This record gives sequence, structure tokens and C-alpha cells, in this order.
Amino acid sequence: MGRSESKIAGEIMIYHLSLSPNAEADLLESALWYESRQIGLGEKFTQKVESYFSRIQNNPLHFPLKKGNLREAYIQKFPYVIIFELIENEIVVFSVFNTHQNPQRKP
Repeated sequence: MGRSESKIAGEIMIYHLSLSPNAEADLLESALWYESRQIGLGEKFTQKVESYFSRIQNNPLHFPLKKGNLREAYIQKFPYVIIFELIENEIVVFSVFNTHQNPQRKP
């Protein structure tokens, strides 16, 4: 995705954000679904998710730890959560998850 800088105790931290294949598939599938419901809505969804990716890059520690080292960022206006982990200066997004789905059905 890209790089971003954040200051921690006077030091500049540069975070690189990447999406797992599962997260890429989640994002594409969801955008296509929204677009099939209303022209332009898939693009709005994608833009909203990308704005959250920027927020995560700028301050990954702002988002709460949920399970182990996984953090969650809930997306406003869409029922989705971004599940990611911070590993040194790497942010790995594992899922862009629809909170209305049954979690038992996810692989």
C-alpha cells in the first residue's frame, strides 16, 4: 500500500502497510457487492477503507488490541472492521471483515 511516518518519543517511525491475499479478496468482493447495489457506492466504500489504511499507518497504536497482537479498526458508515497486526515497522492487514457476516463461515 505505502509508507507513512509517525513520531514516537521524538523518533520518526515509518510504517509500511501491506494486505494479505485474504484482505485483498475481502476488499474487492465487498466493493463489487456495494457497486452492484448502487453505482458509485463501491468506490465510496473503497475510499473509506483506504482512508482508514492511512489512519492506521499514521498511528497504528491508536487502535485497540483485541486478540493477541491483533488490532481492530471499525469503519464508520460501513459495517466493516479492519483486522491488522503491527510487526516492528510493518502493518499487515489480515482482513477487511463484514461485521454482519457469521464469523464461523470465514476460513
